[in-house]
Amino acid sequence: MEWNFDNERPIYRQLVEELERRIVLGVYPLGEKIPSVRDLADEAKVNPNTMQRALQELEELGYIYTERTNGKYVTKDSLILKSKKEAMAKTCVKDYFQAMKKIGFSREEAIRYLEKRKEKEEK
Repeated sequence: MEWNFDNERPIYRQLVEELERRIVLGVYPLGEKIPSVRDLADEAKVNPNTMQRALQELEELGYIYTERTNGKYVTKDSLILKSKKEAMAKTCVKDYFQAMKKIGFSREEAIRYLEKRKEKEEK
């Protein structure tokens, strides 16, 4: 998977967000071991200390845990992931309505547009 960074925001913050996304999507399944700090840093082309900082934050948030000498694992708590997935969906919906408003759609028109698109895709 590709890592794309925005130079306007801290890299470690973007690492946290991308790793959260990967966990929510099941790239790193519940209870499974994640790649090592060094492997993730190599993949993302970042300093291992930066990756370690991101993983530390993920651990503080409850997305991963460390098994001493065995590495880092994705949480087994599906409620944490469900909550994050819902938060991500809420952001997507908010962004959608804001974008539609910018091009002149009311909230109701934006909803009808989605319904029409769904009908077309179902055919």
